[in-house]
Formats: sequence, structure tokens, C-alpha cells
Amino acid sequence: MLSNEELAQAAKEWWYYTVELSPGLVAQGTYPPDFPYMPRMLMRQAHLQGQDCLDLGSMEGVIPVLMNRKGARRVLATDAVPHCAQKMDWLKKAYKADWDFREVGLMYDLHQKLADEGSFDYVNLSGVLYHVFSPMHTLACARPLVKKNGLFMLSTNVVNEQSDVMHFNTGGKLQTEPNTFWYPSIPLLEYMLRYFNFAPIDCLYSRHPSDAALYVPGKECGFISIVCRAVDRGTALPPDDSWARRSMLGSWEYTGLSPQKHGAEQPVSAIGYDVPEALQAQVAQKGSIDLYLAVNEHGRRVVRATRAQDTYLLRLNDES
Repeated sequence: MLSNEELAQAAKEWWYYTVELSPGLVAQGTYPPDFPYMPRMLMRQAHLQGQDCLDLGSMEGVIPVLMNRKGARRVLATDAVPHCAQKMDWLKKAYKADWDFREVGLMYDLHQKLADEGSFDYVNLSGVLYHVFSPMHTLACARPLVKKNGLFMLSTNVVNEQSDVMHFNTGGKLQTEPNTFWYPSIPLLEYMLRYFNFAPIDCLYSRHPSDAALYVPGKECGFISIVCRAVDRGTALPPDDSWARRSMLGSWEYTGLSPQKHGAEQPVSAIGYDVPEALQAQVAQKGSIDLYLAVNEHGRRVVRATRAQDTYLLRLNDES
């Protein structure tokens, strides 16, 4: 364990998450105290006991800590570079958690880079998609890492509008942060997920408030977290979408970048998820939800977190 002096020095460093390193000693992260951490809120509904879990883009390792505490059998943390490796080690010791770490470079071709790790019951890809040149490429290579019937969590910035538009960060009009590129509309993001055989079953959305640095005048932008089931080829799509089904089989890009297994050769997960009451009927009838309706008509919005355990603050006694 680190000495009190070492912990005090560690708390003074830059942190993405706000983390309690020892009783009463908190390293302050980048988010306000009532900012909702929606991937954490939704992961609470997933039955991770005995499951294989993958976190893509782990930073200091808060999600891996929570995966451990929810009873995951195996946890693999990843990031483009090991820039938070020391902080991960501090969290492992402080929270008595354990996981493996892989440096993966740019978030492309993940199915090749992690081929020796097999597939997973639960995969989290949060806070990554708007940082990559090609969101479709990243989704394509993430899909083979998820077992059939497994859960895939995606969290990213979106534009809340009824369109099939991908908005580029021209001149920094969406974010001045230099590694931010794309905001899809909510319907387009849903279509992309379904195209890669992910069926959305839950979501939470938080609008960027007008007093925030991310606010875009004249356009409702926000952050969305989505939980999907990994389903058989084409079953997440509308019955009349023959183009997408032909594309899955005949596109060089699709077959080359997303070599998914189907049928008996695909490992199957038994992971459970507690769908919220407001969405249960839709999931039961259709197997998935309409994300735009869930956000705008079914109450899947969050403004401010009212509980510390729903924020970016991780405390020593937190279990989820």
C-alpha cells in the first residue's frame, strides 16, 4: 500500500474521475459533483456476476473497479496508450480490485488486437466514438468481441433531431477540444448499431445545458448511453431493409472490418439485464427500443444526479 504522503501527492495529480484514494482523501476529477455518469447508472442493471467484461478506453479504471465489485469473472481494461497506468495501480490497491490491461493503440481493428482474449459477455465503449475519425470502423471491429446475446454499452455525444445526419466538428463548432470529430443524430446512431447487429434495449440521455462549454446554440446536443443486445445477423433491422442485409454479406468493408461469427460457431452469453418498466413492453414486443422515442417520449432523460453513486465520484464503499 502507498504511504499517506504518497497518497496525498497522488491526489494532487490530474484525474479524469473523482476518486477516493483513502478514507477522506479524494482526488478531484474533471466533472461537477452532480454530473450524471450514465454508463455507471446503466451498468448497475446488468447482471455481471460470473461474466467476462471488457472496458474500451478505461482511463484510471473506475469502470473496471465497478465490474469487479459486481462480481465479474474476468475484467480486461484497455486504452490507446498507458497514460493512466500508475493511477490504475493505485486504484487496484485502494479498492482491492484486479484486472488485466492491454494497450491497443488507435481504436480500430480491436477484434484483431484482442483476438487472443476471446469474446465477452459485457463490453463498454463509452466516451470514445466522438474521438475517432471513423465511428463506423470502431463499431465494426467492436462487434466481433461481443458474444451472441451479450451486452454492448455505447456512450457518445449526439444531436437530438429526427434525421440521418452525422455532424462534423467543423471549426470546433461542436467542441473546441481538438480530438473531437463527429456527433451523429440519435436515429442515425441507432441505425448504425442495428447495422452491426446490436439491438438497443435501454438508454439514458443528458442534454448539454445552456451554461455548459459543450452547448451549441440552435442545436440540441447531448450525451447518450445505450445498452444493446448482440443479436443474429439482420434481426435488429426493420424487415423491409434489404439493402443493409445485402451490405452485411456483400460489402468488402463490412466483411473485412467486422468478421462476425454466426450460428453454432458463435459463443452465447446468458447475461441478464433489468430493463426499466417504461421500456419493458417495447422490448418484450419488438426485442428492442426506438432511441429517439425513449429519449423524447419515454422519460429516459437525466438532468442532474441526485445521488453520489450516480456521478463520476468513486468512493471506497461503493459497490456499483
